[in-house]
Parts: sequence; C-alpha cells; structure tokens
Amino acid sequence: METYMEPVKSINRPYPVVAQVQNNTTIWVGHLQSDPTDHFAGQTFTCPCSGDLNNIQVYSAAVQSPGEIMLSLHAFDQQNKTWGPILASATIEIEKSDGEKWIRFDLPAIPLSKSETYGFRLYANVAVVAIGEAAACGQTFKGQEWHADSKDLYGHYYNYFSLAFKVEMCA
Repeated sequence: METYMEPVKSINRPYPVVAQVQNNTTIWVGHLQSDPTDHFAGQTFTCPCSGDLNNIQVYSAAVQSPGEIMLSLHAFDQQNKTWGPILASATIEIEKSDGEKWIRFDLPAIPLSKSETYGFRLYANVAVVAIGEAAACGQTFKGQEWHADSKDLYGHYYNYFSLAFKVEMCA
C-alpha cells in the first residue's frame, strides 16, 4: 500500500537575520529641552541573505520623554560613507513604559539583497530615548554605528560601537 503525505505548508514568519543584542552602554536620541541640538543614531549592516524585510527592532534602555520616534532604512555606500534615499520608514509613539524593551518598527516587505550593505537611522520628535548599544573592548562589530546631530548632519562612524538591534526578514 502506498502512503501519501500532504506537503507541509510553509508559514511566512519573520526571523532575525542580523542581530546584535549585547547592551553595555547607551546613546541618546532626541532633543533635550535644555539643549537646542537634535541627536540622531544609526547602524549599518550587511545583509547575510536575500529576502523580504519585515521589521527592525532596537533596544530602548530608557525613555526620558515620550513622543514619536522614526526609523528610516537606506542603502549604504560603505566606501564613501553615504546614505542612499529612504527605502522604507516607520514611526511609532514611544511611552515612558517602553524603557528596557525591544521596540519594533514594522516596515513594508521590501526586498533586501544578500551581501548588500544597508543602514537605518533613528530620529525623535519631542521624545528623548536612550538606545542600547555595545562598546567593544578590542573587537569590532559587523557594521558601524553612526552618531550625528543637527549641528553635524554627516556625523561620525564607529567600528567599536554597535546599537542593540535586530533585522527580521521573511522566508
């Protein structure tokens, strides 16, 4: 007698393809009332596989002031350290209770390509948020952390710092 098994249907669930979850320091994003300067942060990464983007998460170590925070995703030119146009973006409302939590930015299902470099940037409107980051002692991360402010929009890139983040895709 021949046995027939129905094929298992694949479920399209997001899974992390790039993650750096170590968190031993923080970087502040936003605008303190006592400082007229806006502070931004970002992270570059090389995509290890091709697939459709689902979300990017960052670790919120603390929320000083609630409000909107925006994440924008860009193609990134490593050699010239330049950000391409926005490929996708999401804005969420962050509350004081969101401290010490992973903050998820759901993004459109745009295709990301294997071995290509991308980066995301974080901006806050009114909110002031401490984003978890890792400072490496004697090692470098895969990708670079970016810091900038409204006085220096080009900013600075660091090999020995990385935001605490996860990039999730669907397969």
